[in-house]
Amino acid sequence: MSHVQLCVNVDHIATLRQARGGNEPDPVQGAIICEEHGAAGITVHLREDRRHIQDHDVFSLRKVVKGKYNLEMALSDEIIEIALKVKPDQITLVPEKRQEITTEGGLDVKTNFKRICEIVSLFHRENILVSLFIEPEEEAVKLSKESGADFIELHTGTYCNAKGKDAIEKEKRRLFHAASIARNISIRVNAGHGLNYINTAPILIMPGLEELNIGHSIISRSIFTGLANAVSELVQIINENK
Repeated sequence: MSHVQLCVNVDHIATLRQARGGNEPDPVQGAIICEEHGAAGITVHLREDRRHIQDHDVFSLRKVVKGKYNLEMALSDEIIEIALKVKPDQITLVPEKRQEITTEGGLDVKTNFKRICEIVSLFHRENILVSLFIEPEEEAVKLSKESGADFIELHTGTYCNAKGKDAIEKEKRRLFHAASIARNISIRVNAGHGLNYINTAPILIMPGLEELNIGHSIISRSIFTGLANAVSELVQIINENK
């Protein structure tokens, strides 16, 4: 059986709510359903432009999430201040651009190294784990370790977008190589972005992989099957593939 766990990103429940500006659907209720049906934790991204998850969501989720509560965030003083008040179990530092539809690529650890080190130390003083969302590249993995981060989250978007068997295998090899480096230097490995019900199984034997962060495909599937079924189905895929 796979030991990989699923953390469900509930951002896009909030996206649907924000389209009307009301209270439905509620990502907090969604998080409860996800955990009841096999999710080991919940992930949300409090973006600077507040396009989906809102401040009140992150505080409300802290009260109900029973597993790992992972808050994705940019290198932003405003968001850092909020995160220190919320006290999630883990923060994941991600790049963020206002004009992007979704997160594009991994964090530039080299350029932002000093800032990242400061943030890692800040959250460690509060006993909060830190993960860095990075490209599957050797330098980024090694710098992540040097920063003191607990985890890397390997960006799987290029793998998920690859077309044709050769391109897919090339990206899979990049992910596995980066994960091997991480394991050798003792930094823990998560992965996510663009994963769905088809492309998740092939990467589950990635060296040292502990956790997948998946959101959009689950919320999309839930429109047709219901959220409980959508989560249960992906948990089953993970558990059936070693």
